[in-house]
Amino acid sequence: MQELINRVVQNVGLDPALAEKAVGMILAFLQKEAPEAAGEAFAAMPGAAELAAAHAASEGGGGLLGGLMGMMGGGGGVMALGQQLMGAGLGMGQIQSLSKEVFAYGRETAGEDAMGALVGAIPGLSQFV
Repeated sequence: MQELINRVVQNVGLDPALAEKAVGMILAFLQKEAPEAAGEAFAAMPGAAELAAAHAASEGGGGLLGGLMGMMGGGGGVMALGQQLMGAGLGMGQIQSLSKEVFAYGRETAGEDAMGALVGAIPGLSQFV
């Protein structure tokens, strides 16, 4: 995971601690929303499951919008993740760049099929990656 975090630091412009937190939040979201598909992808990405677990607790909440979406069914999905990342201090452009880096890394390590299955398992995710 350090390679991915380093890529995020370099290509997205986040400091290392925020890059690790943001990647962890995305991985925790993927694991929560599509555990089976995430497990297959994470198997090829050493440290992904551990980083996801470390940031799963910070993934809850989502502020008012996340709470409202939770009342409407589900945890708010992709929009709630965006709220959490913005709450951590990322702007929309940084979130888009971060997502691209995470999924590019996933395709390089886990393969197109595993990442495609993961994206397909989460409603609305395909428009952000």
